[in-house]
Amino acid sequence: MGELNNKVEIGLDPANLEDFRALGHRMVDDMVDYLKNIGEGPVWTPVPEKVKASFKTGIPQGPTPVDDIYNEFKQNILPYHGGNIHPKYSAWVQGTGTAMGAFADLLAGTINSNATMADQSSLYVDQQVINWCKEMLNFPANGSGILVSGGSVANITALIVARNTIIANSKKAGVYAAEGKLTAYCSSETHNCVNKAAEVIGIGGEQLRKIPVNANYEIDVQALQQQIDWDKANGFVPFCIVGNAGTVNTGAIDPLDELLKIARKEKLWLHVDGAFGALAKLVPAYQERLKALEQVDSVAFDLHKWMYVQYEVGCVLFKDADAHRSAFANAVNYLTAHERGLAAGPETVSNYGMELSRGFKALKVWMSLKEHGIEKYAAMIGQNIDQAFYLGEQITQQRQLELLTPVTMNVVCYRYNPGGLDDEQLNALNKELLMRMQEAGVAAPSSTLLQGKYAIRAAITNHRTRRHHLDEMVAGTVAIGDKLMKELEAKLFKFDFLVH
Repeated sequence: MGELNNKVEIGLDPANLEDFRALGHRMVDDMVDYLKNIGEGPVWTPVPEKVKASFKTGIPQGPTPVDDIYNEFKQNILPYHGGNIHPKYSAWVQGTGTAMGAFADLLAGTINSNATMADQSSLYVDQQVINWCKEMLNFPANGSGILVSGGSVANITALIVARNTIIANSKKAGVYAAEGKLTAYCSSETHNCVNKAAEVIGIGGEQLRKIPVNANYEIDVQALQQQIDWDKANGFVPFCIVGNAGTVNTGAIDPLDELLKIARKEKLWLHVDGAFGALAKLVPAYQERLKALEQVDSVAFDLHKWMYVQYEVGCVLFKDADAHRSAFANAVNYLTAHERGLAAGPETVSNYGMELSRGFKALKVWMSLKEHGIEKYAAMIGQNIDQAFYLGEQITQQRQLELLTPVTMNVVCYRYNPGGLDDEQLNALNKELLMRMQEAGVAAPSSTLLQGKYAIRAAITNHRTRRHHLDEMVAGTVAIGDKLMKELEAKLFKFDFLVH
């Protein structure tokens, strides 16, 4: 024991906190300067092979000076991020984050709360943010909710509660508690995470019925009812309908009022995946269209999308707080509440979800909403929608461009179409065009397939985007497309399928 008592004890705090303070000031100065000039560089820069190779080295055996670590960050990491904080980014639906959100992450990282249990400030902030989320959607005040990593976990959480509520004893017996195979329903445009949720909760992807959509990419309500009727007649057990408030491909909003009627008539759970579109309810023009969100059984949405908050933070709300809690709560000795002391705080959040370890993600939401107020966020979302309609108008004014779907919210799907090419040729042409646009840093939309047609897809959830950035994307699309056609004609560039 003498040797142990005399052994020098070590820790992980900096040996010189003043030097560390200086490094922190340097980081803040550098990042503020970076944000100040964020629109001046390319949207995205490919990661060089040399940089990729630097991340294949083995684990460090000894210490590296912190200044060297930060310099390596600035050299090999900072220049090659995904680009979603740039004003010309409109690829996947990703939020841009805010300066205050970045500071909030620094503060949350410093106090390093496990925001799940104990009498600590983070749980009270978490509860307030959930209540604010209910206010945003005019959701029942006596409902419940939980902050999670994002839409994928939010949708899984909702389907677990739906299964456990609609099917008695399924919390213990799982899908075997049902008298037949459980079936859930969504449109063919629903995000793939819902398919994963069906797999995770045990019903399997085959029992997630993908209902066809109409010309506006909204779920075909008549086809939905027919599928439910067929399943019931053939021994299946319907339990849940998943509606969309903003589909990933086109931003379509399913007819939620009609889905609500079917769900109530058939005694099914109605969940809405509102990953980004649910928050359009803050915009007056969409409040009536999304009013049914106030009555659905559950709704999932991401605060790191159209609330522009740093990754990652999503939310799922439940109308029936008891159903939510009973789906996850388990009594365990090590989480017993006490009358006083550390264990006297709010009920553990693990009674409402899968995680017992959670970061203090509520802080960046809390600080951002405090900084701007909900009216500013409503105006920002409205501005993004206006920008999408503006972009659609600019596309229709270009002879070489074709708008592939009407603009309904914040997603614009189009392609370069100079004429004289079939869809297969146009698909290859537009794919090459998009890659060149991204590599040149002109703009960063993404892509999708709509009825077999390759679409350049701009999803605008960016608080830094301005109309002139969209003008530059349109001009860049035409310029790169025209250049590709000239290369094709001069045989400097060719698509294999054009060689007959």
